[in-house]
Amino acid sequence: MNLLQVIQRGEDQLSCAKLSYGHGTLNAHDEACWLILWQLKLPLDLDLTENLSVLHDQVSAFSSQVDVHQISATQMTACDALLKRRIESRKPAAYLTQEAWLQGIPFYVDERSIVPRSLIAELIVEGSFDGWLHESSHQFLDLCTGNGSLAVLCAMAYPDISVLASDISPDALAVAKINVDQHALNKRIQLIQSDGLQSVHGRFDCIVCNPPYVCEASMLALPEEFKAEPLLALAGGIDGMDFVRQLLIDLPAHMKDQSILILEIGNERDHFEAAFPKLETVWLETSAGEDQVLLITREALVSGLEVTSP
Repeated sequence: MNLLQVIQRGEDQLSCAKLSYGHGTLNAHDEACWLILWQLKLPLDLDLTENLSVLHDQVSAFSSQVDVHQISATQMTACDALLKRRIESRKPAAYLTQEAWLQGIPFYVDERSIVPRSLIAELIVEGSFDGWLHESSHQFLDLCTGNGSLAVLCAMAYPDISVLASDISPDALAVAKINVDQHALNKRIQLIQSDGLQSVHGRFDCIVCNPPYVCEASMLALPEEFKAEPLLALAGGIDGMDFVRQLLIDLPAHMKDQSILILEIGNERDHFEAAFPKLETVWLETSAGEDQVLLITREALVSGLEVTSP
C-alpha cells in the first residue's frame, strides 16, 4: 500500500468505529492523517492532495525510511496498532501521540490536562482584542491554564508582557511546565497553583480564562473521548456557571482600571446571559461563531455586578 491508501484504510476503520472528534480534528479523515503521519514521523502539514510523484518527493525530503509508493509491513503494523488503540481506548488522539497543535504551535499533552483547543488561541494570534489593550498592558493572567498553551501563545504574541498562569490542578501545572520550558518562556511565564483567584496576587491588564463551563446536562451526554479528560477542567455545575459566578465576583480586585477579561463559555451563552442579565459584554467572532468567547471590561464588570446585586 502507498501512503494515500494507508490513510484511506485508516479513515475507513475510524469511520466504522463511530468515534467522536473535536480534540484537534473534526472527522475520521483528518484523524487518520494525523495518526498515520505521526506514526511514520512525517510532517503533519504534508500536502496529500498532490499527485503521487510530487508527494514522493515531499516525503523523501523529510524521511528516507518512508516510500510513498510502498509502506512496509513493519510500518503498517505500527499504524494499525495506533489506530486500534484509538478505537478501543476511545481516548483523544492527542493523548496517544502526547502532542497537540494549537494555532500551528506544538504542545505536549497527556491525561493530566485537557487537550488544548480553546478558541481564545485564535483571538490571541489574530490580535482580535488588541484594540482593548494599551501600551502599558504588560501584566497578563491565564486563569485555568491547563497545559499552559494560552499562556505560551500570549507570551509569543506579546513579547513585552509577563504572564502569571494558574490552575487548581498540580498535575495540569506539571504539564504546563513542560510546555513553558520547551518553548523557552520560563523567564516570562510564572506557574502557580490556585483555586480560582485564591492564591493570585496583584492586578492585571488582561485576563484570559477558559474555565470549566460545561453544564450538567451536557456533561451527562459527553462522548467517551471527552470523559477521558479531567472532569475537574470541564464540569461547571447545573448551568455551567459555578466557577464563572465566583470569578466575576472576585475579579475586579485583580483588574487595573483599563483591564479586560477574555472569557470562553462555549455553548453556554444562554446560561451565561441568564446568570448575568445586566452585564455588558462584547462577543468576539471566532471560527465557531460569535457566541463562544466574550470580552468584559473592568468598568462593565463592576457596573453589571452592582446592578445585579441584592
